[in-house]
Amino acid sequence: MADSIAESTAKLDITDAPTAPDTAPTVDNSPKLQLDEETGEWVSKGELKKRLAKRAKKASKDKNKEASNAAAPPKTQQPKKEKVEDVPIDTDSMFKQGFLNDVYKERPVKPVITRFPPEPNGHLHIGHAKAIAVNFGFARYHGGYTYLRMDDTNPESEEEEYFTSIEETVRWLGFEPYKITYSSDHFDTLYALAEKLIEQGNAYVCHCDDQEVKKQRGGEKGASPRYRCEHANQSVEENLKKFRAMRDGEYKPREAFLRMKQDINDPNPQNWDLAAYRVLNKPHHRTGDKWVIYPTYDFTHCLCDSFEKITHSLCTVEFFLSRTSYEWLNQRLVEYQPMQREYGRLSIEGSVLSKRKLKELVDKGIVRGWNDPRLHTLIAIRRKGVPPGAILEFVNELGVTTTNSIIQMSRFEQTIRRYLERTVPRLMLVLDPVPVVLESSEFEGTDLTVPFSPKNPAMGDHKIKFSQTVYIDRSDFREVDSKDYFRLAPGKTVGLLQAPFPITATSFTKDETTGLVTEIKAVFDRSGKKPKTFIQWVPAESAGSKRCEARIYNSLFKSNNPTGAEGGFLSDLNPDSEIIYPNALVESGFDEVRKRAPWPEAAGEDKLGKGGPESVRFQGMRVGYFAMDSDSTDDKIVLNRIVSLKEDKEKS
Repeated sequence: MADSIAESTAKLDITDAPTAPDTAPTVDNSPKLQLDEETGEWVSKGELKKRLAKRAKKASKDKNKEASNAAAPPKTQQPKKEKVEDVPIDTDSMFKQGFLNDVYKERPVKPVITRFPPEPNGHLHIGHAKAIAVNFGFARYHGGYTYLRMDDTNPESEEEEYFTSIEETVRWLGFEPYKITYSSDHFDTLYALAEKLIEQGNAYVCHCDDQEVKKQRGGEKGASPRYRCEHANQSVEENLKKFRAMRDGEYKPREAFLRMKQDINDPNPQNWDLAAYRVLNKPHHRTGDKWVIYPTYDFTHCLCDSFEKITHSLCTVEFFLSRTSYEWLNQRLVEYQPMQREYGRLSIEGSVLSKRKLKELVDKGIVRGWNDPRLHTLIAIRRKGVPPGAILEFVNELGVTTTNSIIQMSRFEQTIRRYLERTVPRLMLVLDPVPVVLESSEFEGTDLTVPFSPKNPAMGDHKIKFSQTVYIDRSDFREVDSKDYFRLAPGKTVGLLQAPFPITATSFTKDETTGLVTEIKAVFDRSGKKPKTFIQWVPAESAGSKRCEARIYNSLFKSNNPTGAEGGFLSDLNPDSEIIYPNALVESGFDEVRKRAPWPEAAGEDKLGKGGPESVRFQGMRVGYFAMDSDSTDDKIVLNRIVSLKEDKEKS
C-alpha cells in the first residue's frame, strides 16, 4: 500500500493543489496553486479568479465615485507604481550612460586606474557600498584596476579589526583589489614634500589655537573679515626649523601644526590655509614610534593619488570644494596630475550611520554588536543575509548623479526581495508551530517530491516525508470561524501544500493556563472539493524537520528620521525591532539548501562553499526570506528574516 502511494505522490509539484479522487492524486489531475499577492495565501486558480473579480468590482465602484466628484478641486495624484520585470539588472549600465560616462569622456585614457580609500576607523556602511561599486566597477568596466588604499593617517582611531573588515567586505561585494596599499607607505615621501612646500614659501608652522584659527576664517557664521595668521610671515628657514622640531618631538599636540599657505580671501573655505601636519604622540600600527607627526587627509589624499597614478579620483560631493585644494597642492609638488570628480552619496532613511551613534548603540547593549542585522553597516547587512548581488543591483538601480540620495527603506527592501525571488529556493517554515494530528496514518513515511522553485526547474527538487502529525503556524488556525476567514477552523477545510488531500479540523485542545491551542485534530477531506486556501506545514521532527530559532527583524527606529526625533535618536527606538520565535520548525529540505550554498552564486559568493552561514538563504513560503545566522551551531539553527514576502503597506 505504502509503495503505491509513494509512487503516485512522488512527482507532485509544489504549485499543484491536490484533488481528492478515490486513490492518491497525480500531477495530471491536480490544479495549479497561485499566490494571492494581497493576502499572501496560496489558493486555487478558481478561488483567485473570484477574489480578483471581487476586487475589480470594488475598484470600478471607487472609480465611478471619483468620476462623480470630478467637479471638486483637483487633488494631487500619486503616480502609479510600474510593475518591474523580474529579470537580472545590468550592473554595468551606470558606466555606459549618465554621469560616469561623462566623467570618462573628460579623460578617456587606458588603463583607467581608480582607488577606494577608506579610513580604517570603523566598519563600512551602506553608503560605502556605492563608493566601492563606483570605483571598482568604473575601472573594471574600462579595462583597468583599483587600489584598496587604507587612509591610515590617524593612529588615534585606527584598529586592526577595521582593516580586516574593510578588506573582507570589498571581496564579499565581488571586487578584487589590484593592490592593498596604505597612506603610511608614503610617510617618508610625504614628509619630504612637506619640506619642499615650505621651501617654496607655500607652507608655515602655526601656533594658533582653535579659537584664533576660527577668527582668522571669519568667526562665527563668517560675520567678520578674514585675515591671515601672523605666523605666515615667518621666514622659510624658521618654518623649516620649527617643522623639524615638530618631527623631533619638541612640541606637544596642538602647540604647533603645519599649514598650507593658500588664499585666505578666496570664497572657498578649502583655500583658507588648511592644516597639512599635526603632532600626535601615538604609535602607528605599521610604523610604530618612528613618527610623532602625521599628515592630514587634505595633504595626503591627493598626493597618494598621484603616487599611484590614479586617472579618475572619484569621491562623494562633500569633497567638491576640496577639489580646489586637491589641485592646488598637486600642481605645486608632483608631476602626475589625477582628475577628481564627485558624485552624490547614498543614505537610507530610518537608519543611523554615524560612527558615534553606532558605538553608543553597541556600548549600551541596545544591539548585538556592529554586525547586528538591524544596523546598516555592511557587516550587519551581510549577517542579516542580504546577498552582495542585491546590493550591487540596488546601487545600479539608483544610478550615479551629483545629487545626494536619501532612499526609502522600502525601496531598498524591494530590490532585495526581487533579487531573492529569482535566486533562492523555497522551503516550508512554521514560526509558531501547533501540532495537527491526522486521524489516518495511511500516508505516514510517504516521500513527497517538492521542487525548490516553481519558476526555476534548474534549482532541482528534494523529498520530504509525510507524517501523521504535521505542524502548522498558530496564525493559520482560528477557534471560531467566520465567512471572511479562509484558513483552518473547526469544521473548515484547507489544503496543505503538497499533501495528498486537504484536511478538515474536527476539534482542538487548549492550555487552561495560557489559553493557547496546544493540539488540533483533523481528518482528510476526500470529497474532491477544491479548498479555497492552501497553507504551509512541516512534518514532525521524526520525519526530518529541524527545530530552529527564527529572528524577525523590523526597523530599529520608529520614525524615518531618528536623528531628528525629540529627545534624540535613542528615544526613537522601536520596541518590536527584533521578535524571536524560539521553537520554529523548518522542513528537511533545509539540509540540502545548506549543503548547496551559497544561494545564489554571485559577486563575492561565486562558487560552492564560498560564503559564510549567511549564504544559506531560502524563501520560507508565506512567511518571508531567511538566511542562517552566525549564531548557529551544529546543535542549533538560527535564522534571520532578510525581508518579508511583500512590502509592508504602512512603511510605504
